[in-house]
Amino acid sequence: MTTLASLDDFNLLPPDRTYYRGKVRDVLDIGQNLLLVTTDRISAFDRVLGVIPYKGEILNRLACWWLEKSASIVPNHFQRRVGSRSMIGKKAQVIPLEIVVRGYLTGSAWRDYKEGRPTSGCTFPPGLAKNQAFAQPVITPSTKALDGEHDEPISASAILERGLVSADLWHQIQAAALSLFDFGTRLAGEQGLILVDTKYEFGLLPGGELVVVDEIHTPDSSRYWYADSYHRAYENHEEPRSLDKEFLRSWLLAQGYSGQENPPEIPEDIQEQVSLRYQELYSRITGEKFTTIDRGFESERQELAVIL
Repeated sequence: MTTLASLDDFNLLPPDRTYYRGKVRDVLDIGQNLLLVTTDRISAFDRVLGVIPYKGEILNRLACWWLEKSASIVPNHFQRRVGSRSMIGKKAQVIPLEIVVRGYLTGSAWRDYKEGRPTSGCTFPPGLAKNQAFAQPVITPSTKALDGEHDEPISASAILERGLVSADLWHQIQAAALSLFDFGTRLAGEQGLILVDTKYEFGLLPGGELVVVDEIHTPDSSRYWYADSYHRAYENHEEPRSLDKEFLRSWLLAQGYSGQENPPEIPEDIQEQVSLRYQELYSRITGEKFTTIDRGFESERQELAVIL
């Protein structure tokens, strides 16, 4: 088993070739397109905390699967998968917003609700319970922070006041996000899962067309619950069984870490449990048991060598 911490591990780039390093993906300009390499890095609370076995391969293959399936719903940047961990995408001017769509009152929205605060300008009626379903999905956007900084909730009115997007473009973004969330909810439901909440990122192609960029509906960007146990857990005021990165967040919180100071080292058994959850989600969503196609990067090196 190999892990990929960065694009440098492929040993293909000449010394003068630079690339953008995100929390999880490394992005290389290859002319008219971009090469996006999904590493095994794991982040939580806006900090990179280490690597998880198979994570990059799972995220890349699952993101490609969702982007292919949803292209008729909302256009996206995806062109083709390269090897196990990489894809080629169209260049787009990334809109500096993360569009979070929520179907349930949980996570940071619940913490805001308990304290009587709005979430990204959204206020919810009194008397709601933790993990309760909303009557309709709600959009709670945040700013897309620079590296090392934290995303910040932002209201729709503030988005327009700051001129981050025009009113017409904001309307398009909201409609696209809700359409994707509805699509993801239906497909997840067919596999016995609840798509609880997720985030989308959008960009504009040179001609001005709005497209989805980055990934959609992966365990990094989404929260999933098992549908068969949700109602029992909700009625008993228990946490629903989840299949996403929330397991790691909960472990970190139990260690007293929520993004400040130095993070704890993630033990091997916790890394393995995170990896197994990602593998199960891949199998659940795609209907195909996860089996790695990574063979020590060799097949991917050959593909990338041609591109680079």
